[in-house]
Amino acid sequence: MVSSVLRDARRIVVKVGSSLVTNEGRGLDEAAIGEWSRQLAALVRGEGGGVPREVIMVSSGAIAEGMKRLGWTTRPHEVHELQAAAAVGQMGLAQMYETKLREQGMGSAQVLLTHADLADRERYLNARSTLLTLLRLGVVPVINENDTVVNDEIKFGDNDTLGALVANLVEADALVILTDQKGLYTADPRRDPAAQFVHEAKAGDPALEAMAGGAGSSIGKGGMITKILAAKRAAGSGASTVIAWGREQDVLVRLVKGEALGTLLVAQTQKKQARKQWMADHLQLRGAVLVDAGAAAKVRDEGKSLLPIGMTAVEGDFSRGDVIAVRDLAGVEIARGLANYASAEARLLCRKSSSEFERLLGYVAEAEMVHRDNMVLTIK
Repeated sequence: MVSSVLRDARRIVVKVGSSLVTNEGRGLDEAAIGEWSRQLAALVRGEGGGVPREVIMVSSGAIAEGMKRLGWTTRPHEVHELQAAAAVGQMGLAQMYETKLREQGMGSAQVLLTHADLADRERYLNARSTLLTLLRLGVVPVINENDTVVNDEIKFGDNDTLGALVANLVEADALVILTDQKGLYTADPRRDPAAQFVHEAKAGDPALEAMAGGAGSSIGKGGMITKILAAKRAAGSGASTVIAWGREQDVLVRLVKGEALGTLLVAQTQKKQARKQWMADHLQLRGAVLVDAGAAAKVRDEGKSLLPIGMTAVEGDFSRGDVIAVRDLAGVEIARGLANYASAEARLLCRKSSSEFERLLGYVAEAEMVHRDNMVLTIK
């Protein structure tokens, strides 16, 4: 199934670990980063697999590179020292990706995120909008955790988890985790010669967690268990995960051509079904907007986004990113979704076209009040 999952994927998140990025802590591996950049560019241009892809790189390596620049041979335990290493290393990491992607004719962008950014609905929407805009512009976002300012991400977080969260955020079709192993084994092959390679399994299968070991490197924080848990998290939004060897020749290009490399952990829920079920069942309503008959028909019958020009009234007190109901003039809920504007702003935008937003608000966030990608129909 690897062939169909990656061959059909149009939006892919690629995560690469510290040991690969820094050549086991010896400093940024310029040749390896250049090679991955070449492959990312090939995917964006459609040279691998025949169709253009949207790709996001989630890269570890800031702390490890900072350690090297500071002359440290052992990962420190003090949080402020880890933050200092991240601050130093992030400079070189971003510069290296920018240089190597530019050599391929690709634009790049550095995006620093924390788990808190994706837990807060307003920051979630801001991050999502930024990343989707970058992808639309053909730019490759390079994402890392903002380790310099947040303690929890350094002490407990890992970029495998961040990769899964980003896959959820942008509704990626697939997550590719590049590691220093060929894929998943039934036991650590470095310690157990009887370990069997796992070609394919279901993401979230409890048996996978039982067989996974702990961290295998003194440089990074991850291990196979974090990759299995990341695949489980990514599957929640319908993205399947491939765990593959990062130094495999043309690994990304070969994957999107349909070659079976690494371990495939298959999501059991389709992408759209997963997202809409999450929105329908698990989000608490903070308010509502009433819409005219024309807007109701566009949303209900044509699956269109809700534009402020079709809104007649706003109920409740909500913020950007909160979940609101969309109701027709009879008060019947026809949909619910994430608000692009707070209630006070929404009241100003009722019956207004997008050309008036900047005059009324001083800025333009989105043309839509609720985008169709962030909305689910609730009327039966």
